[in-house]
Amino acid sequence: MIALVRKDPGIFAALGAAALFGLSTPLAKLLLGDTSPLMLAGMLYLGSGTGLGVLLLLRAAVGQRANMTWPRGGELLWLLGAIVIGGGLGPYLLMRGLETTDSASASLILNLEAVLTATVAWFVFRENFDRRIAIGMAFIVAGGVILTLGSGFRASSLAGPLAISGACLAWAIDNNLTRKVAIHDAMSIACAKGLVAGSTSIILAVTNGAHWPTVRLVFQITLLGFIGYGLSLTLFVVALRRLGTARTGAYFSLAPFIGAVLALLLGAPFSIALAIAGLLMGAGVWLHLSEEHDHRHVHSRLEHDHEHHHDEHHRHAHTADWSGQEPHSHWHEHEPLEHSHPHYPDAHHRHEH
Repeated sequence: MIALVRKDPGIFAALGAAALFGLSTPLAKLLLGDTSPLMLAGMLYLGSGTGLGVLLLLRAAVGQRANMTWPRGGELLWLLGAIVIGGGLGPYLLMRGLETTDSASASLILNLEAVLTATVAWFVFRENFDRRIAIGMAFIVAGGVILTLGSGFRASSLAGPLAISGACLAWAIDNNLTRKVAIHDAMSIACAKGLVAGSTSIILAVTNGAHWPTVRLVFQITLLGFIGYGLSLTLFVVALRRLGTARTGAYFSLAPFIGAVLALLLGAPFSIALAIAGLLMGAGVWLHLSEEHDHRHVHSRLEHDHEHHHDEHHRHAHTADWSGQEPHSHWHEHEPLEHSHPHYPDAHHRHEH
């Protein structure tokens, strides 16, 4: 029997990431002024990385450093790939696309990110999905498309839309590669991605003639970037760890709708498109929330290091010097295990179906 609503911390993390990012969009538009869009995006990301860096230093100062794990060995290649493709190539392609495509049309094309994220997750990385999840994703994406259709599609050449589509593909790959390392400290990963993406965008903006904003505006953009991008990206990584890539991407696709609702509260006119988009997205979210994936499955032997509690998937022995602190992190081994319970394609459930 399907549960009315499936509750999981990962769902709240994904919705929180979407809310913070969505609410930051209308606020960022208020700060745009004479600042170029790429400079603004770069400073928002750099603000996210800088703010998270300060938080990481504070966490280390109060003794939390011992539980903060970082990718190692081959995992570093996944993270490096995510940072280069998502933080470097993505902004570059978006900038090139915006040169010949208006912002309304670009917003429409950017809905491709959720579709491509799910496609790569399902068919390249073999993440589990069923008809219910696919239909839910379709509803959410359809709502996003309707939300951005109002101004029509305009582009002076095919090169612009192709470049923006390439940016969507870059971020889709980025999301899937980040999922490979999402088991580690989410804030550290988000900090690294924010610093690289922000620096890349700012360099591109300056190279193309953008001017630096005032000191006051820099402070406002940095603060907004920390809250709306940094904390959002941290929650996004947490959601990747618990829900998998496609489901996290689906929830995060609600961000434009959340931003539109805030814009409505700030005085923007109500539209039928917003109501229809809300109904479609609401139906899609309900299909995801009410998912009940439960079957007998086998956990293969696995060794890794991450912060964890002693739940049913972490029943391992400890050395005598363990203090008993929960949660904690250390290199540990998972013995083969076969059981049945409701689960998502999280870090410990990447099995075949």
